[in-house]
Amino acid sequence: MRQLLPTAFDEVDPYDAYRPGDPHAPLLRVNMVASVDGAATDEEGRTGRLGGTGDHEIFRALRALADAILVGAGTVRVEGYGPHRLSARLRERRVADGRPRAAPIVVVSRSLDIDFTTPMFTEAEVATVVLTCSAAPADRRRAAERAGRVVVAGDDAVDPVHGVAALREELGLASLLCEGGPVLNDSLFDAGLVDELCLTLSPRLIGRGPRILGNLARPGDLELIGLYEQDSELYTRYAVVPS
Repeated sequence: MRQLLPTAFDEVDPYDAYRPGDPHAPLLRVNMVASVDGAATDEEGRTGRLGGTGDHEIFRALRALADAILVGAGTVRVEGYGPHRLSARLRERRVADGRPRAAPIVVVSRSLDIDFTTPMFTEAEVATVVLTCSAAPADRRRAAERAGRVVVAGDDAVDPVHGVAALREELGLASLLCEGGPVLNDSLFDAGLVDELCLTLSPRLIGRGPRILGNLARPGDLELIGLYEQDSELYTRYAVVPS
């Protein structure tokens, strides 16, 4: 993988490229992939096949750098999420940075329409967290508590501000990585919680499909702080400019 900005290098390790100066400082990143014409999924409605080898390397590196991985329940169902698993090399680097061997998956859901018997819950090294609200069905909440750990934030809907604060203050999860989908992305951007957007531009034209943001209510500006390339894919790293 070539680094084009901020300084050109012919070869760069994604873990080094995306590692923040203080790996334990509070940070919320959104990592997404999109085609050049803006589609966030391929022709079959999946994100996993939209990116190439370099995108998958960055995906794994960003996960290894995070204290927890946030994802909406809809994305969990569509993409067939499992627990966080690392290569031996990334696990070694993660542990050297003072982190546990794996990061918990944090599933964000109001309805708790989640299958708690999947490997994401039954095979996780670190208990999967369910971030929900007080209005969630009581029986589903009890099922979530049996399967993992539950954090309640908000009354009628999940409150992203209180949810992120609870993850950091109650569970010690300072560096957070969000992997979508669009509704969750919108809520985090609209709440002013996102520090960085890591966006892969896949060299494809899809024509249809969802975008990485569904209905953003709070437009904002970004600053390009990193740019990388491999096999005609571009990997952009933007800092969110405070409004």
